[in-house]
Amino acid sequence: MEQTHFYHIITLGCQMNKSDSERMAGVLDKMGLMSTDDVKMADVILMNSCSVRKSAEDRVSGFSHNFLELKKNKPNLIIGVTGCMPGRDKDGKLKDRLFGVDLYFPIHEMTNLPMWLSKLNPELRSGENLIIDYLALRPNYNSSFQAYIPIQTGCNHFCTYCVVPHARGVEGNRPLQQILKEVRDLASRGYLEITLLGQIVNHYIAPDPLNFSSDNPYKQNDFAKLLWEINKIEGIERVHFTAAHPVYMDDEVVDALGLQKQVNFLHLPVQSGNNEILQKMNRRHDREFFINTIKKIRKKRPDIAIATDLIVGFCGEDENQFADTVSMYRECEFDISYHAQYSEREGTLAAKEFEDNVPKSTKKQRWQVLQDLMVEITYKKNQKYIGKIVSVLVDRFEDGYCFGNSNEMKLVSFPGDKSFVSTIQPVKITRADIWLLQGERYRKTS
Repeated sequence: MEQTHFYHIITLGCQMNKSDSERMAGVLDKMGLMSTDDVKMADVILMNSCSVRKSAEDRVSGFSHNFLELKKNKPNLIIGVTGCMPGRDKDGKLKDRLFGVDLYFPIHEMTNLPMWLSKLNPELRSGENLIIDYLALRPNYNSSFQAYIPIQTGCNHFCTYCVVPHARGVEGNRPLQQILKEVRDLASRGYLEITLLGQIVNHYIAPDPLNFSSDNPYKQNDFAKLLWEINKIEGIERVHFTAAHPVYMDDEVVDALGLQKQVNFLHLPVQSGNNEILQKMNRRHDREFFINTIKKIRKKRPDIAIATDLIVGFCGEDENQFADTVSMYRECEFDISYHAQYSEREGTLAAKEFEDNVPKSTKKQRWQVLQDLMVEITYKKNQKYIGKIVSVLVDRFEDGYCFGNSNEMKLVSFPGDKSFVSTIQPVKITRADIWLLQGERYRKTS
């Protein structure tokens, strides 16, 4: 009887990494390996790494040290590291910090896994290399009704604080036909929500533009055209994307936010509200441009929920410059902010050209100012939902309550049962807290 072999994937970082791990799982499934949540059972352990912050890389080093103990009892155990660490590790210094790692490769090389694994352990089913773009691989999706769809990888912008172009390379866009084929396949299997992924997702440029429909109303922006094509696919009920860049929110993309299946939510990173800091970050826009873009978006969709990213304590940021970020936050009234304390990343232009001279205590204090401001504004904005009916895609059931995100990506709970999971339900909101809207399932009366 053939022995069953198991794999365990650890994913750190962003939604793109999660999507990449789903594709990697698809490769391993095709080899005949089975997934396990128990790392001690695994014959193959793969860590999909993140390099946005040093703490994420330190976690990978810690994992590799711990897994050395497992290797003592299982000498054939294969440990691999992929993702952003190998992608940006041009001189091998990051690899030198790892222990007992057998495979160390950038994510786009995952198509070599069948060959590499069978060489390291002949008991693992061998196979030919998958001579295709890794984004064309069929993923092992973690959900049966929600899916991430990468439409591009890499980035050309080289923001001075960011390692992504160094880790993932320059921007590459998936063929339109390949994207639509994946979405149609998901729709045929009952998926309701898709999230389009890209480092600058609204800068998507189709390599095969002739595959756009002749009746597509958008004529200039390929991303707006893509949104229209996906909105036409029967079965898909919600279309989401992340993360956009302000400079590519042109009139066509803003108009496409109003398409029927688009969620009522936009994630639009700004990073700072001060023009000098934005210039040092190489963000390619100023404060005024960003604020006007927000106004333009809200004119098209007045009730849209907007999220942003902010970095506090960037090189040389003084109190007045930080005050500009606070005042911009108040003017834009974001629904949520993902704010971070600046962390110098080796290899970036900021690390080479600027001094990381804002004290850690100051960064922490400024982070807390934004956190308090976010709590204040988010709570105030959430009160408008009381008495309203929102559309909720239920993704889990716990202790008599259903949970899921509304069209505005607000977490909602309501009394229900397990049968509601993977369905869209109307919910009338009765209470609004900072991070949770509570309500009752709405039933129409005659």
